Formats: sequence, structure tokens, C-alpha cells
Amino acid sequence: MPEEKAIIKYLSDFLDYCEIEKGLSNKTQENYNRFLRKFFKWLESVDLNDLSPKKLTADHIWRYKVYLSRHQDPVSKKTLKKSTQNYYLIALRSLLEYFVEKDINSLPPSKVKLAKDKSDKEIKFLSLDQLKLLLLAPDRQTIIGLRDSALLETLFSTGLRVAELAALNRDQLKIKDDTSDLEISVVGKGEKIRTVYFSARSIKAIKAYLDQRKDFDEALFINYRRGAASSAETRRLTVKSFENIVKKYVKITGLPVMATPHTLRHSFATDLLNQGVDLRTVQEFLGHSNIATTQIYTHVTNKQLRDIHRRVHENREL
Repeated sequence: MPEEKAIIKYLSDFLDYCEIEKGLSNKTQENYNRFLRKFFKWLESVDLNDLSPKKLTADHIWRYKVYLSRHQDPVSKKTLKKSTQNYYLIALRSLLEYFVEKDINSLPPSKVKLAKDKSDKEIKFLSLDQLKLLLLAPDRQTIIGLRDSALLETLFSTGLRVAELAALNRDQLKIKDDTSDLEISVVGKGEKIRTVYFSARSIKAIKAYLDQRKDFDEALFINYRRGAASSAETRRLTVKSFENIVKKYVKITGLPVMATPHTLRHSFATDLLNQGVDLRTVQEFLGHSNIATTQIYTHVTNKQLRDIHRRVHENREL
């Protein structure tokens, strides 16, 4: 029976599945390959190289998490960061999801809990490198990929709340062939009206998406589920749908941050502050009624300044 095969012998099949059925990029497949080999190496180290999927237990997962937590780099002697540990756990969870998809009896993916990080209580935002991975993840050869590319670009470009983005209609965006910048008014939280600005990159992504639209739905972003058009008057994406789409690309890219649409809003604000934009201006961009709400982002930029100061001065001799 297939489930009698050792877990470590499923790697090739899993990577084929990632390429053919999931459509993941070569880089993502390389990452999964590298991250899973760490798990296989641990299995071999504890004499479990013949462990089959159906014999995998929660105790095995716990022991592997302990191993990751205590693992030291042979050169630096430093332990793995919580975010790095989560890379390995996300890959393992994806392997278990593959087992579910192929009806191979094993532990449910939900049993693989990510490592808790002190930063979980802090504002989550993406670095520029992580943003680049996320924004380039959608397949622009499909209408769904064009839609997802447009919505991700718009989230980061504008700092819109997800509910504000979901409410956008096509006729609000007057995009022509030579449009390079765009501003519109939106009604945000507390019925407050503010101006939102779109970057040239987000405009290009939206135009590419709208050029392929053949429907007459007024919503800017719509779903493409079967029967969606007949089940409702509008196919407008819900807030939950936006959250699921962002989660989908976080998983595809293997990012350690459990990003949500709000994470992109945080990233938008943090990027502005890092580029020297003053707090009052950021407040206007975000539509905050009280500047105290905007000040939470200064904790992020202040921490970066503190880290730079420590690196420069901690070992300096006068």
C-alpha cells in the first residue's frame, strides 16, 4: 500500500505535485526541497528514516520542533530564529497537505503548529525582499493571476483597509493608456472621506486585469468560482476572500510571516516612515482619526534605529 512507503521517499512526488498541480515556481520548489531535507535529516538522526506517513505522530512533530529550537549553526553557534524555524514547519505542513490531497493516511496538517515568536504581539510587516516575492507570485497568464496581482499591488500601493478595497467599483478608477498616477476618494472607517493614491505599478497591474475582463459586474475585484455569476447579483470578493488570497500567496512563497491584507497596510506605513515621511502625512494616508493610532508604527522604525546605533557603538573604543 502507498502509505507504507517511508516519508523521506515522497520528496520527489511532492515536488512534482508542487510543480504540476500547485504551479509553484522553481525557487519555491527549491526552498521546499531544502526545508524538508532538514526534517528527513532529523528522522535519520533518531533512527526513523523508515517512518511511514500513517505512523507519524504529534509526538514526532513535537520532538522535531524541539530539535529546531535547539539547533545551532556550526559556524556562528547561534540557534535558529523563530521565523527560520517556521520556514521548516511550513514546508512540513505542506507535505502533510499533499498527503491529504493524495488520500495518503497521515497526521492532519493542522497538527503542525508554528513556533511562537515575541514579534507575534508586535506589528507585522514585510521587508522589501519579502514584498517583492509576494507581489511577483501570481501567475499573470491567467485571469485569476492578473486579478490577484492587481489586488496585492493595490493593497501595498494605497494602504487601503481590506473592507475599503473590497468596496471599490470599476467606475471609480478612470484608467487610460497613458495614466501613470491616480487618486480617488474613498469612504473609510467612521464614514471619513480621504484621498487614496495609486502608484504607476499598481495602475499597470489593474489595467492588465481590467483589459481581460469580459463581464459587466461593477465590482473592481470579483471571484471566478463556478456558478458564482448565477448565485448572486454580484461576484464581488468578500473581505474573507481577500484574506484567503493573501494567505494563498504567503504559502506559495514560503514567507515566515503569517501575512494578511492588514500586514500589507502595515508594510505600506512602515515603508513611508523609513523613507522619511512625517507621521502626520502617514496619518492622512492611512485615514487615522487620531495620530496616536499612527504612532504605533514608530515603534518599528525606532527599533531599527536602535539596532543601527548598537551595531555602530557597542564595541567602539574612544
